[in-house]
Amino acid sequence: MGMNNKLRSTRSLLSLKPPISTPPSPTATTPPHHQITFKAITKKRSIKTSNSLTTKRTLLHDFHKELTICKSPLLLQKPFNSLVETSYKIGDTTERCWRSLGVGIKELKLDITFPTGQTFRWKKTGPSEYTGAVGTYLFTLRQVTIDDDDEVEYFIHNPSGFSQEAELALRDYLNLSISLTDMWKGFAEADSRFAALAPYMGGARLLRQDPVECLFQFICSSNNNIQRITQMVGFLSGFGPCLGTVEGTEFHAFPSLEELSSFDEGHLRKAGFGYRAKYIVGAVECLKSKCGGGKEWLLSLRNLPLEEAIEALCTLPGIGPKVAACVALFSLDQHHAIPVDTHVWQLATRYITPELSGERFTPKLSRNVSEAFVKRFGKYAGWAQTVLFIAELSSQKAILPQHLWSTKGAKSKTKHEELIDREIED
Repeated sequence: MGMNNKLRSTRSLLSLKPPISTPPSPTATTPPHHQITFKAITKKRSIKTSNSLTTKRTLLHDFHKELTICKSPLLLQKPFNSLVETSYKIGDTTERCWRSLGVGIKELKLDITFPTGQTFRWKKTGPSEYTGAVGTYLFTLRQVTIDDDDEVEYFIHNPSGFSQEAELALRDYLNLSISLTDMWKGFAEADSRFAALAPYMGGARLLRQDPVECLFQFICSSNNNIQRITQMVGFLSGFGPCLGTVEGTEFHAFPSLEELSSFDEGHLRKAGFGYRAKYIVGAVECLKSKCGGGKEWLLSLRNLPLEEAIEALCTLPGIGPKVAACVALFSLDQHHAIPVDTHVWQLATRYITPELSGERFTPKLSRNVSEAFVKRFGKYAGWAQTVLFIAELSSQKAILPQHLWSTKGAKSKTKHEELIDREIED
């Protein structure tokens, strides 16, 4: 009986569509990779875009002879002078241009940044290629190989094409003003487990998301699994403006608070949100009542000490300390926030606070775990904790040698528990 209820809930979630206002369709999207023909101009590059072959693509020096790829990870210092544009002929009429972010794989690896629980709004649209919205911009990012060096390129799907504002928004979202290289060196010196994982987990970067978008994603994540969280977040996203369709998937800008207020609790319950429906509706109303506007109020929390930011977030419906810590870490520049749930508790008692092994997980001991992470890793402790957490996911075992898999003290999981990569404790 319970399984039938879950199936009906999932079907209702997938069948209901929110009332959306779709703007004029953007320009035609790029056809599948095997339909694209390329004309070599100068320098060859190898790009991982097909399971069956490695496509040779080219660099347009005729367009930007004076531009070179910047190898520095701190790209916000020279964000545009370091661009290299790659252009490909699509048939005889349309041209698709990719731009380099100048970021190596040690600074950003897409496969362990997007699908590991920070956000649920980016879709894999090709091998080592992800598509998602940043504000009102729709981007596709891909990992490429140039002269045996890996880096990231992006393509913007908006009809207006490239703009400096769009790239600045992307760089800000990807937190590219922060270098992983020096940070990880310090982490590895401070912790032997991190040092052992570092060669395999390079490029696991924390995002700097819009706080409204981040907040509602993590309300959806409460006691949930990634597949269902993604469905719920996709449902909410459908209330925002449509930005385009890529590989058959429709992408939307995340809705404003005014757009989110167009549904009620009953609507969300029918869509399978369960008890989270009242929290989402309540959080929308609470944020709309904030002086100066809910988004501005959330952004102001970036300027508060972590404890005050967490306390403020916990005044919103459906926000407990764990969800508040996630929002603080992934959108409010609180880099030492430590979201502690049962999974992080197990991780901590195995590697960080073994003296707590066997103790019952309580809010007080949760604070002890957070303090232990900060003591060991410093002001960017949240980044270190996220890497250690990602290494625990079953989906990431393929990139780790077996001797680094966590088994000591770990109980075997049920099939249902394996679906829950990040359980949220309110």
